[in-house]
Amino acid sequence: MPELFYALTLARKDLLQERRSRAVTVATVFFAALVLFVLAVALGPDRSALQEAAPGALWVALAFVGVIAAAQSFQNELEEDALEQLLIYPVPRSSIFLGKLLANWLYLALLGAALLPTTALLFDLPLGGATLPLFATVALGTFGFSLVATFYAALTANLRARESLLPVLMFPVVVPILLAAVRATAEIARQGELGFSASWLQLLLGFDLVYLVTCTALFHVVLEG
Repeated sequence: MPELFYALTLARKDLLQERRSRAVTVATVFFAALVLFVLAVALGPDRSALQEAAPGALWVALAFVGVIAAAQSFQNELEEDALEQLLIYPVPRSSIFLGKLLANWLYLALLGAALLPTTALLFDLPLGGATLPLFATVALGTFGFSLVATFYAALTANLRARESLLPVLMFPVVVPILLAAVRATAEIARQGELGFSASWLQLLLGFDLVYLVTCTALFHVVLEG
């Protein structure tokens, strides 16, 4: 499919660019680790309190760094009018969105996978046999978050106050995904298996599908507006 090829090509370009510069990686990894550390210290030595707060702390850190990563993905295209040149190519606008989405999601999902053991260590959270379900939750949650973040990053890319407008506009929309991800993570960490978290994962998947269809369909309006 041509659209898929264009999307994969754009995602590969973004990932290679980040691999060379490491601008986002250095900032987000340090910031995410700092957020987790500060929250763990603030909660004190109470083991039960730490374990209770661990899922929320993980997704707070991912949400903060996700905004930075999404904003930077379009900031790079604004240099030397690269975005305007990209729009000249006879490719579907949905391919541009899917390419940016794929790059942002892969980066955020990998970061989430790396933060899981860090969270377990700082918040004294035993993972046990829950590792794979937790990775699946991170994958679904970061996908939904990346959908909304990529869409609104494109919407605010040409605005002067884009750094402050992006979180203000996107967080009210992404709250259901974050809540479902936190609840699913908490249930899995508590029970060591899917259990009751299956319903939260189904809800998370439902949000992902709805946002995927909506954002892909409306993306051409964002670029041409």
